[in-house]
Amino acid sequence: MTRLATTFARCASENRAALVCFVTGGDPVPSATPAILDALVAAGADVIELGMPFTDPMADGPAIQLANLRALGAGTTTAALFEIVRDFRTRHPDVPLVLMGYANPMVRRGPDWFADRCRDVGVDGVICVDIPPEEDAALGIPLRAAGVDLVRLATPTTSANRLPAVLANASGFLYYVSVAGITGKQQAQSASIDAAVARLKATTDLPVAVGFGVRTPDQAAAIARTADGVVVGSAIVETIAAAYALGESPVDAIMAYVGGLAQAVRTARTGVPA
Repeated sequence: MTRLATTFARCASENRAALVCFVTGGDPVPSATPAILDALVAAGADVIELGMPFTDPMADGPAIQLANLRALGAGTTTAALFEIVRDFRTRHPDVPLVLMGYANPMVRRGPDWFADRCRDVGVDGVICVDIPPEEDAALGIPLRAAGVDLVRLATPTTSANRLPAVLANASGFLYYVSVAGITGKQQAQSASIDAAVARLKATTDLPVAVGFGVRTPDQAAAIARTADGVVVGSAIVETIAAAYALGESPVDAIMAYVGGLAQAVRTARTGVPA
């Protein structure tokens, strides 16, 4: 089993959802990212999503847009991110790490190069926001050949007719974008999320993780009662930015904030920590 499959299976056996935490690689500087990733793991993140900085992050709200600009301004490169992942893998051999971002950084040197580098450094999966399923050959075929999961996105506007195309060749987990909008600014109603998760789980055996707009432990817990995973990104990115604005290390702030999310997710179904 892959690290992603093993992690989601372990969480299911503990009767809880997985906590998936996103940060932008290289924000605010590349040298800070290893300690941030370590803090996420120590605080209870089950899966890490590492954002690849890009100049035009069209699906992202202000918090992640600014994180992309900070990271790029600090000289973060794709090569630097791969080295961060390689280093992370030596410290955390069992924690899944997924690269999330946009097509340009992933395919500009060729999809085979990108897929091979992902495999070589220990990337478990890739989420590419702007390559649709119909363009699977642009990235999906090389990733599968390299043994790297391609995580696809479903949204509130993904119809029953469209869903089979989204699920075709998807692996790792299915990421349900709970709002029709950008990251960080909106929160879907729990009833609509529950209905969407039920619909998706009836059509796929993949774990379903829900993200976009999750900010509080209560929101995370509500999603964790039905979904297989809860994704939190913008709020963590804002926590990091606030710490650095004060000239402080973000580690303590991450430990407190993500620790609260982890506790909520682990107790959402049973009231008892898993």
